[in-house]
Amino acid sequence: MSGGKLKLDQRTVKTARRLAAAAGRPVVDLARSHTTVSVERATLRLAGITGADPDGIPWVNRLVDVVRDQVGLGGGVTGPVFQALTDDGHQDLTLLAQKAAAGSVTFRATFRAGPAGTVAKRAAVKAVRTGLTRIDRRRAERERLIRRHGDPKQRPWIYLIVATGDIYEDIPQAQAAARAGADVIAVIRSTGQSLLDYVPEGATREGFAGTYATQENFKLMRAALDETSKQVGRYVRLTNYASGLCMPEIAALAGLERLDMMLNDSMYGILFRDINPIRTFVDQRFSRQIHARAGIIINTGEDNYLTTADAVDAAHTVTVSQLLNEYFAHEAGLQDWQLGLGHAFEINPEVPESFRLELAHALLARELFPDAPLKWMPPTKHMTGDVFRGNLLDGFFNLAGALTGQGILLVGMMTEAVVTPWLSDRDIALQNVRYVLNAAGNLHEDFTPGAFIRGRAHTVLDEAVTLLRQIGEQGLLDAIGAGTFGIMRRPADRGKGLDGVAAREAGYWNPAIDLLDGGV
Repeated sequence: MSGGKLKLDQRTVKTARRLAAAAGRPVVDLARSHTTVSVERATLRLAGITGADPDGIPWVNRLVDVVRDQVGLGGGVTGPVFQALTDDGHQDLTLLAQKAAAGSVTFRATFRAGPAGTVAKRAAVKAVRTGLTRIDRRRAERERLIRRHGDPKQRPWIYLIVATGDIYEDIPQAQAAARAGADVIAVIRSTGQSLLDYVPEGATREGFAGTYATQENFKLMRAALDETSKQVGRYVRLTNYASGLCMPEIAALAGLERLDMMLNDSMYGILFRDINPIRTFVDQRFSRQIHARAGIIINTGEDNYLTTADAVDAAHTVTVSQLLNEYFAHEAGLQDWQLGLGHAFEINPEVPESFRLELAHALLARELFPDAPLKWMPPTKHMTGDVFRGNLLDGFFNLAGALTGQGILLVGMMTEAVVTPWLSDRDIALQNVRYVLNAAGNLHEDFTPGAFIRGRAHTVLDEAVTLLRQIGEQGLLDAIGAGTFGIMRRPADRGKGLDGVAAREAGYWNPAIDLLDGGV
């Protein structure tokens, strides 16, 4: 039983998926039995709480902190909050948060018995459902705009990054990039935002190697790209980052403001930001449920593994992570068309036959996930500062993407490892992409790999199955702790954000989870 250009053994492919599900299932059970401060805050954001105190700390943080201090997190915070709101006779969550921060609200762990509790519970469900309905409307709005303006005429979609730190500088750069041919605009977050346990408020004009992810920044950039979509005659997609300690909240804000793609890897925050594994897996399940509801395409972060581990020796760990990300995504309700599974062109160019190895790895991902819009990432690790060599490497990267039918191609910069790209650097990089795609965009139809490429792909898949068996015996959390992925050791009892995790108690209640699980 074999199929595709690589003639993969379909029994081996099925075994790999079965083993990935077996390794991921205990983690899903863990996520279903725990909550976090960010999950609870995201729920209240869906219910309508907004704003921040004079120090810039969101009122939702202040409210959840008071509830946790008084009655704990394990029962959920939405019940205590809406019982207090009903008892107070008000319908304004933000005002309640202000009173709670001032110490003038006492919360109950459970709803009151009788009509008072029923009224509070119904109010909570109505408020959260209203937030999810807003997300549904934004999804429908996207679909209308795609019908009106059209999609890009070819794949891969061209994905380009802007990152000035100032949203008002990002906007003209993003619009210029779209007019020059970019199909997807990604606004990189300010360095370190993933470690903030709150989401900043408002439009921001200062950042560090990126721009803060805020609801207002999302709104401003989306409106600007809508204008550009009209001009260029295609719907321009917007991307940001739902990762870090506020993953669920950023996912909710992205849905409310009609973002189209979100970086949302199951293990990136664990490995590269030292965020507690349990916190991450609980948060990522909720965030992916929101993405599923919003029709958002997720991008996963397997490319990052190859910046710390060798891209040949560790190729099978990328495949394992892709299979795990697929399992977690499907379990949360995401469909194949929403899975921008990541991989990268990161083999040392000095390695003999490096391009053929890249083709083997890229085509393996394409054939394992035929209906997923794979995200193909450019070389970074071996960019030396020689811009001429860098432009050549990016050209080979673009060609590999065309030969293997990748779905999303991130534009490589010849100035990688030298400077934050200038507009002129982006223009040259886009010229490189356009030339390759115009000249060879459908070359995958004529590309038939030989024994070398097929053999390498089979080897990587076999090594992935072997590793998945080991993870199944060891347990995924222990495997992460042992440094299986990206050679980073991240034990489950350590890492940032662990103090924001709580086991769900008997009677735990969260209307967003009930509504989203019903949707799944």
